[in-house]
Amino acid sequence: MTRLIAGLSEIAPAHDALICDVWGVVHNGHEAYPAAIEALTQFRKHHGPVVLLTNAPRMPSEVAAQCAGYGVSAECYDAIVSSGGASRDDLAARAATGLLSLYYIGPDKDLAVMEGLDIARTGITEADLAFCTGLVDDLTETPADYADRLAAMRARDLTMICANPDLVVHRGPQLCYCAGSLARAYEALGGKVVYYGKPHLPVYEAALAAAGNPKKPLVIGDGVFTDILGANRAGLDALFIADGVHGEEVRPYTSERLDALFAKAGVNALAAAPRLQW
Repeated sequence: MTRLIAGLSEIAPAHDALICDVWGVVHNGHEAYPAAIEALTQFRKHHGPVVLLTNAPRMPSEVAAQCAGYGVSAECYDAIVSSGGASRDDLAARAATGLLSLYYIGPDKDLAVMEGLDIARTGITEADLAFCTGLVDDLTETPADYADRLAAMRARDLTMICANPDLVVHRGPQLCYCAGSLARAYEALGGKVVYYGKPHLPVYEAALAAAGNPKKPLVIGDGVFTDILGANRAGLDALFIADGVHGEEVRPYTSERLDALFAKAGVNALAAAPRLQW
């Protein structure tokens, strides 16, 4: 039965590092959660390093600037590892052998991931590869709006690199679709997708390295199919934050309800809390 805790302090002494999700745990896309900032700061002060691990399709420096804008203090973490940084490494390796023709799906704000690389953005018919960081306008669009484009990509048998495996995210009270939703729709058509970010193992290896390869790290996150599944795959303890992306699915908030949610997803967590606090 899933252990319900009131705060991180109840389990912190058993761990020597944190690998913590960002959106939905540390901030909500508009402002930081003060209690979460305090929890990370206390852990860092008394127990070990804190690495923020995010599926944001942006470089770690951009994530740091965004977090600062939301009020996330740089004093509460030691490093940031992002799926955007990992996906850029892939694009760089592919472009190193010659000009890469790329069909891009995503907003202009994510273009920095490709800056400085030998890449030519093209239409679907000219592309060697598709690269997705998200929907162009995630405030109004859904994956259904991309059906024709995905079908055209599949007809050309293009591989899609997905720079954010998240399916949805809360931006304040609004639920927005992420690149993972488009990648899932493409896979449903038989398309090939290469994912960077949670729950895939390489990004956890990068996070552990950034934390100094601790012996007993704890993963914190609100996504069952990203944070918790990824922690399980990496063999790491996990703390599930209930008042996050799954929202009403975790109602009533009981061990029995959480056990049912985890069983359905085929995952498990060391403990759960309504929100991240000390």
